[in-house]
Amino acid sequence: MTGHDDAPHSADGRISRADIEARFREIQGEVVTVEDEARTSVAAIVVAVGVAAVVIAFALGSRRGRKRRTVVEVRRF
Repeated sequence: MTGHDDAPHSADGRISRADIEARFREIQGEVVTVEDEARTSVAAIVVAVGVAAVVIAFALGSRRGRKRRTVVEVRRF
């Protein structure tokens, strides 16, 4: 597929079933490695977005609380 000539071949130059299976296992191992790395990255991004959402909700809630809260102080002289 990639045009590389470094693929393992049998002694007579033909590609055997074992050669194809070995290459498939190699590719599958690479895919699993990439999948694990991507899963770790996605998990970190999800956690960061969740923390950011909580911080924004807290900030907006405290701002709204300050706007609604009115303190009236009456003093007699």
